[in-house]
Amino acid sequence: MRLQQGQLWRTKSGYIRITILERFGVEYKKITDLEDGAGEHLSATKKEFCRLLKGGSLVEPKPQAPEDPAA
Repeated sequence: MRLQQGQLWRTKSGYIRITILERFGVEYKKITDLEDGAGEHLSATKKEFCRLLKGGSLVEPKPQAPEDPAA
């Protein structure tokens, strides 16, 4: 699995969304509840970040319905 900007991961303590992905570092948002989206912005090296994700699972985005061009 490759890390990509915008990915959402489910961990034991909540959710982690990758906000900025760089060569050696990652900036991410730690979220406890997806409904309100409140959380704290943090940064870590890629190695530290991968350790945070250990045991976590990637949350797949919901497919969006195609827009109706007649509407």
